Amino acid sequence: MSVTVRIPGPLRKISNGADKVEVEGSDLAALVAALEEQFPGMKERLVDENGELRYFVNLYLNNEDIRFLDGLKTPLSPGDEVSIVPAVAGG
Repeated sequence: MSVTVRIPGPLRKISNGADKVEVEGSDLAALVAALEEQFPGMKERLVDENGELRYFVNLYLNNEDIRFLDGLKTPLSPGDEVSIVPAVAGG
């Protein structure tokens, strides 16, 4: 099942400049693994050594924050859109 992933500017170095990519995955954890396979180095920027989403990275599935769904266990459906959004801080 193909899912569209929106890549933010800071990660486009890894995605060869692509702002959107198509990836296969049954859930978000599988999607992260597929991103890593296609673009080595992506996984370490999204999840920590325990396999948890990094606190400064937000993933949205069809505009819903995955932290309010099932996290990385959230299932995916064909045509879904996942957005990677780095947290912004400042003052």
